[in-house]
Amino acid sequence: MSTNIKKIGVLTSGGDSPGMNAAIRAVVRACAYHNIECTGIYRGYQGMIEGDFKEMGARSVNNIINKGGTILKSARSKEFMTPEGRKKAHENLVSNNIDALVVIGGNGSFTGGLIFNEEYNFPVIGIPGTIDNDIYGTSHTLGYDTALNTVVEAIDKIRDTASSHNRLFFVEVMGRDAGHIALNAGIGAGAEEILIPEEDMGLDRLLDSLRKSKASGKSSSLVIVAEGDKIGKNVFELKDYVEENMPEYDVRVSILGHMQRGGSPSCFDRVLASRLGVKAVETLLEGKSNFMVGLIKDEVELTPLDMAVKGKSHIDKELIKVSDIVSI
Repeated sequence: MSTNIKKIGVLTSGGDSPGMNAAIRAVVRACAYHNIECTGIYRGYQGMIEGDFKEMGARSVNNIINKGGTILKSARSKEFMTPEGRKKAHENLVSNNIDALVVIGGNGSFTGGLIFNEEYNFPVIGIPGTIDNDIYGTSHTLGYDTALNTVVEAIDKIRDTASSHNRLFFVEVMGRDAGHIALNAGIGAGAEEILIPEEDMGLDRLLDSLRKSKASGKSSSLVIVAEGDKIGKNVFELKDYVEENMPEYDVRVSILGHMQRGGSPSCFDRVLASRLGVKAVETLLEGKSNFMVGLIKDEVELTPLDMAVKGKSHIDKELIKVSDIVSI
C-alpha cells in the first residue's frame, strides 16, 4: 500500500439509494483499518464547495448499515459545474489536508469527479449508487436489489385488488433510461406484460397481448411500465388507449414513485456496499485513480471512470424471452 495518502474524503451525490450508508461505513472503517483519516463531506459537491466537512472515525458510523438514504445527505450542485465552484472545492480539500475522494453516486456524480480529476489531478474513485442499475461496469448498483424487493412487495399487494375486481393495473416503476427494475420485478411478481425503454412494444402489440391474456382465461392483468417507456407519453395515456379499445377492462394506474428509493437495504446491498467501500479505499492506497469499483461475475473489479460514464448498461435479452414465456 502506498503511503502518500493520509486522509480520504467521502461523499454521496445525486439520487439517494439504499446501501449508501453501508458504503460510507465501509469506507470509514477501511480508512481506520489502514490507519488513515477519513472526512465525511456533507451534501455532495455542494458541501465540498461550502466546506461542510466532518471527521469520521470507526465509531461514528455505528448503527447505520441498516438505514436507507444517506447520513451525509445529497444535493445537486450547479455551482460545481463551473470552474469557479470546482476551484473553491479544491481549495477546501487542500486546506483540510484531504488527499483523495470516494464518490458514491451515479453518472452525473462520476462526471463531476472526472472533470475535477482532469483539472486538479486529484485522486477519485467511484462507487455506483442508484436504484436504476443503469451504470456500465457493474452487474448491480447499490440500492437496486432493495428497490426490486420493494417493488415486488408492492405489486403483490396490487395483484390482490386486481384479481378481486377483474381489473387491469398499469404499475409504473422507476427507470427513466433503463428497464432493469421493470423487467426483473415484472418477472418476479408475475406480470402479464412489461414495458421498458429498451424494447418499443407498440400499442397494437400491447392490445394484442392483453386480448390473448383475456382469451386464455385471465380475469385480471398487471402491466409493469418503466417510467422511461416510449409507447405512450405517460402511463395515463396508455390507460386511456386501452379503455377506448378494450372497454371490458376496468383500468387503474398505480405509480410507485419514491417509495422505491427508500427503506432498509437488503442483505445483498449491505454486503455489496461493504465490498465496494473497502475496495475503493484500497484502490486509492495502491496509488490508482479514476476508477469505479463494481461487481462483475460476482468479483469486485475496476472499470475506468470514463468508461463507466460513457458505457451503457445492457438489458438481459434472455430475461425478455423468459418474461414472454412465463406470462403466457
